[in-house]
Amino acid sequence: MSQTLFAQALLNPDAALPPGLVDPEGLPAPKRFSVYRNNVASSLTRALEAGFPTVRALVGDPFFAAMALIFLRAHPPRSRMLMLYGDEFPAFLAGFPPVAHLGYLPDVARLELAMRESYHAADSTPLPEAEFQRLLGAEIAGLRLRLAPAVRLLRSNWPVVSIWATHHEDGPKPRPVAEDALILRPDFDPHPHRLPTGGADLVDGLLSGRTLGESLDKAGPGMDLAAILGLLISGRAIIGVSE
Repeated sequence: MSQTLFAQALLNPDAALPPGLVDPEGLPAPKRFSVYRNNVASSLTRALEAGFPTVRALVGDPFFAAMALIFLRAHPPRSRMLMLYGDEFPAFLAGFPPVAHLGYLPDVARLELAMRESYHAADSTPLPEAEFQRLLGAEIAGLRLRLAPAVRLLRSNWPVVSIWATHHEDGPKPRPVAEDALILRPDFDPHPHRLPTGGADLVDGLLSGRTLGESLDKAGPGMDLAAILGLLISGRAIIGVSE
């Protein structure tokens, strides 16, 4: 019996018992395999629930559980690390007809996936405060800022940060506006921050290795550089500076 055949039967409740699966007496063991199949499905569903709690809250527990079963059968794990399971979930939601009326749902899932990536990213040491003080008198337009591995940027046409805050911080009801999110991890847990207009272009420029001046040009006029730098500094996200 091949591993592929076993995996297909494991995730498909309608599949026949894989050949060769027998009990200690040498008889077919459909009940034992069914228990194992249910345990696998339950484990993968719990992994999705842990990875996408806001999506789960938005659609409700019963619907999420049913949707998770459809997803896991179409997208079995590719890694032994269940904490990484679900990277295809946002794209799945974007093409899942029953949630087509919830246009914001895929981006909410992308936000939660980015936060999980941030959580598991490598640790880093922020630039010392004394180094920032030294740079105050320098020509900062030509400087390149190296950002922490945990930094994530998400652009969205939906109020994804406000939706997240409503469910995790008792935030106000989201307004129907686009929001770009900057995810920082100053300590152990990542947190999403809503960026002002042009902020995503600025941060994207920095992540791409552009200088501050080039990134500002990309962001356009009116960009509050001090606000973005203050956010990056307070989030312990700047780990190096070069010219």
